[in-house]
Amino acid sequence: MKEKQKLFGKTLEELKQICQELSLPSYASKQIADWLYKKQISSIDQMTNLSVVAREKLKEYYDFGLTPYLEYVLSIDGTKKYLYKYDEVSYVEAVMIPDKDRYTLCVSTQVGCKMNCQFCATARQGFKRNLSSNEILNIIRSIDEYSQLTNIVYMGMGEPLDNYDNLIKSIEVLTSSWGMAMSPKRITVSTCGYLPKLKDFLDNTQVHLAISLHNIIPNEREKIMPIEKAYKIEDVLVLLKQYDWTGQRRLTFEYIVFKDLNDEYRHIFSLVNQLSDMECRVNLIRFHTIPDTIFQQADDKEMIKIRELLTSKGITATIRASRGEDILAACGLLSTKKISEKSSVTN
Repeated sequence: MKEKQKLFGKTLEELKQICQELSLPSYASKQIADWLYKKQISSIDQMTNLSVVAREKLKEYYDFGLTPYLEYVLSIDGTKKYLYKYDEVSYVEAVMIPDKDRYTLCVSTQVGCKMNCQFCATARQGFKRNLSSNEILNIIRSIDEYSQLTNIVYMGMGEPLDNYDNLIKSIEVLTSSWGMAMSPKRITVSTCGYLPKLKDFLDNTQVHLAISLHNIIPNEREKIMPIEKAYKIEDVLVLLKQYDWTGQRRLTFEYIVFKDLNDEYRHIFSLVNQLSDMECRVNLIRFHTIPDTIFQQADDKEMIKIRELLTSKGITATIRASRGEDILAACGLLSTKKISEKSSVTN
């Protein structure tokens, strides 16, 4: 028997097509979208303003499409890391960060990653596959704090722009009036500078952008972020400078500060030279250590010194609060642990 498709994650246009194929009235597409994205139901049978005949037709070919999380771990600071298992080899993470009345969810877009950043645990898994829009949105919908979420950040496992079609589809569902109706100002997409789709992303969305930078000196960046070989940061900056960042859309450069690696004055002044003519901010990040790594975390004194130096040169700089270090909150650590446990049992 052919596996049923999942309704959750479909766009309005896709729902219209489904209704046409099943000989359902065209207005049923908006009714279905309303049930999928505005009401917390979990089955087609609960779509009570659809006729029984319509529901039975839908159930013949489709499932509602929600998948519960496999487990979660809770940090002493309230950060919560969720783990999902989408098939036998696909373990995916999400991190929920509470901060007063703000609830931010970091979501994944791929199982593993192709980018091979040397400081990232996800890179060690290699690349398995892209997540579908259903699987991306399922993470958002199925966490315990769904009704409290205020912000979404595509900053989990994988490179979002390398899964462009599903990224855009999920953003459409999140921000459309027929969907979850979330403001684009509440959504940020983080990329390491994947140029083939960056312009399309900037032209087709209004969500915030974060560039995973970590070193602006090209030959040094290449050693820790191999993407620099193919898509140079200087070309990324040339493209970004063609856009207006003075409005509601925000541009952030993420900068993990590594001890004795990217924290010298020459690194910071290179940042100033390249970014001073842009409306942007630099988010300084403490390194969450991963097993068997050569990278070391910079101390707080060094972080503050860098922030103050950038600020003195007119660049807005912040230090991201370190959250969830006791629960393997860095990208890829929990899923890597689960994969290792499964491998040990199998062997």
